[in-house]
Amino acid sequence: MEALSSHVSRTIVTRLVLPPDTNHMGTIFGGTVLSYIDEIAAISAMKHSRKVVVTASIDTVNFLSSAVVGDILTLEACVVSTGRTSMEVFVKVKSEDLESGTKTLTTTSILTMVAKDKDGKPTQVPGVIPQTLEEERLLKTAQQRKQHRLEMRNQ
Repeated sequence: MEALSSHVSRTIVTRLVLPPDTNHMGTIFGGTVLSYIDEIAAISAMKHSRKVVVTASIDTVNFLSSAVVGDILTLEACVVSTGRTSMEVFVKVKSEDLESGTKTLTTTSILTMVAKDKDGKPTQVPGVIPQTLEEERLLKTAQQRKQHRLEMRNQ
């Protein structure tokens, strides 16, 4: 199976932060952001594998700053490493202040998605070829993250 460029899986989604998405402080709920992250990671992995996928793990979620009502959220995801049937997806979330245009990195996350065949069994996925320095760094450190996931699973 031939490896694919990370551009194949790159997915960008834009959302508006509305009052129902926020807590009593006017900042977006972390759970709402997690839902957006899970959805875009699945889309990215499906574009890469051309298969249905399921979330195997959310390895890291780093909430770096808050988004508030009226901000525009831009989520960007791409597959950064693969196993036989699994794909690691990196997701970045940025907020943009509508009036000033200021963009702020709000969240980063790494998820593992598993491709499934028509019978619901894990199925092979193509490798990935990184296209940015960030993707190359994430590919180089993928084995360490995989080892950590396995250690956590065995505990």
